[in-house]
Amino acid sequence: MRRRRTIVLSALAAAAALTLAACGGSSSGSGGGSSSGSSSSAAGFNAAVDTVVNPSATKTSGTINFGNSSTPDSTDPGNTYYAYMWNFVRLYTMPLMTYKSCPGACGLQVVPDLATGPGLVSDNGLTWTYHIQPDVKFEDGTTVTSQDVKYAVERTFDRGLYPLGPAYFPLLLAPQTPAYPGPYKDRSKNLMGLKAVQTPNATTIVFHLAHPFADFNYVVAIPQTAPVPPNKDTGANYQLHPMSTGPYKFQSYQLNKQLVLVPNTYWKASTDPNAKQLVSKIVMTMNMNANDIDNRLLAGDLNVDAAGTGVQAAARAKILSTPSLKASSDDPLAGFTWFAALNTTLAPLNNVHCRMAIEYAASKTGYVDSYGGPVAGGAIATTVTPPNVVGHKAFDLYDAASMPGGNLSAAKEQLKLCGQPNGFTTGITYRSDRPKEVAAAQSLQASLARVGIKTSLHGFPTGTYDSNFAGVPKYEAQHDIGISFYGWAADWPDGWGFFFYIVDGKAISPAGNTNLAQLNDPKVNDLLNKMALTNNDATRNAYTSQIDMQVMKDAAILPGVWAKSLLYRSPALTNVYVQPYYGMYNYAVLGLK
Repeated sequence: MRRRRTIVLSALAAAAALTLAACGGSSSGSGGGSSSGSSSSAAGFNAAVDTVVNPSATKTSGTINFGNSSTPDSTDPGNTYYAYMWNFVRLYTMPLMTYKSCPGACGLQVVPDLATGPGLVSDNGLTWTYHIQPDVKFEDGTTVTSQDVKYAVERTFDRGLYPLGPAYFPLLLAPQTPAYPGPYKDRSKNLMGLKAVQTPNATTIVFHLAHPFADFNYVVAIPQTAPVPPNKDTGANYQLHPMSTGPYKFQSYQLNKQLVLVPNTYWKASTDPNAKQLVSKIVMTMNMNANDIDNRLLAGDLNVDAAGTGVQAAARAKILSTPSLKASSDDPLAGFTWFAALNTTLAPLNNVHCRMAIEYAASKTGYVDSYGGPVAGGAIATTVTPPNVVGHKAFDLYDAASMPGGNLSAAKEQLKLCGQPNGFTTGITYRSDRPKEVAAAQSLQASLARVGIKTSLHGFPTGTYDSNFAGVPKYEAQHDIGISFYGWAADWPDGWGFFFYIVDGKAISPAGNTNLAQLNDPKVNDLLNKMALTNNDATRNAYTSQIDMQVMKDAAILPGVWAKSLLYRSPALTNVYVQPYYGMYNYAVLGLK
């Protein structure tokens, strides 16, 4: 996303066997169709958060210019995990499912793309069947078949060649003996040799799972199901020219320098209603200076900051102090919650009232200010889920919004109830190479001291934070670590996708642990299980707020900030709006005036 997706695959692998046994099948999402929701031709601050700014279906001969301060992890749809690339690849790929192109909550819906409808799941939840559109073509005019989708999935099994993308298919699909190595180890033998995926005809693909998994429609919305013709696959070099099924195709790609897309003449709007083909060229220039990108955006030389993480400090100050620039900017939720996990196993925090004392005493104002304030940082988080998670409901159990400086009298009352009327001592871990997180830890230390809770600060580098320190329960116990700073945004925006790895007891692992609170509440575990076993979307999504409420009643997580990103909206663009799943503008539909 405005960052790499935060699902930690080592934690996923460690928990996989136990995780999957708890899941059940359902049919996520519904419907298809083109952009919906309100629209507006009038600019204004945050206009594109809930409406389409400058709606237009007019084709032009112009070029949309993207600036990128880094490089893509990969342009191969099977080997990318950056959220902005999951957004960008919609310009040249059609996975089985995708996210509906529309602003606001509408854009959280997972809908058919290459598929004709959501997956049809068997009664036991182990088989998912998709039918694909019969008239979608690759850029060379050949018709896409179900075998091209199967081959795309098979590629994900070669973790040596494709280490960057997620590993859901090797973990979710039924295993075979010997283990399927991917299509490259013995091409003649293993090409189309994955038994867990079957293609009974050219327009049908069937997935056989090891265990029921209710969110499988979300999994096949990941770009890894975008079809790949086996005879055009060049392995590691496929990223230089993936075969397009989307509105644009590769014209040229100078690795780490510049990517140029031009219209795909075989693309049909009728088969891909959630994307548009409105310009004659799209150019992404890479390894640009971040401040230079901002300056060029404001000057009109660039149209989009590809990373979608928001402008830098200098541009932010200029935008917020200049009414005309502010009117062409948006400050959407990015899908991230920055939080502190409260160790439920370590005395005295193994007493819920001691944890509740922290919830009440924490200064949410200080937390938000540490991350850059309400615009650059985000909004005060009153719940674990941010509002752009399906099923989110607002509540404020610990007066975070009504008393953002902290409710000290309530905190002191909780300290009495936990048998620590004068406070207690514990440790705080945080990532020392993240200045905002350092500042947040220092702010929390100061706010807790007001009620007698004394804390020691322990900073560690991001690269080893999960593997050696905060993510190692034994280390936390040995070093009296009661509070660990973290952040989370899941790979898909429903409650199971958001919560499992940070609160389910089955997700606790000896290293690479992401359930830093080490919460193993039977009520939470049961709600997650029920959510995974519920076929009806509305009923299943209702569990999100119930899980959120129980986690907050457990005081296992201290929510700090719902992250935001200040984005500059080029006045030259049409069809501009924030798609909440990505937390940035929807790149698949942009045009030019």
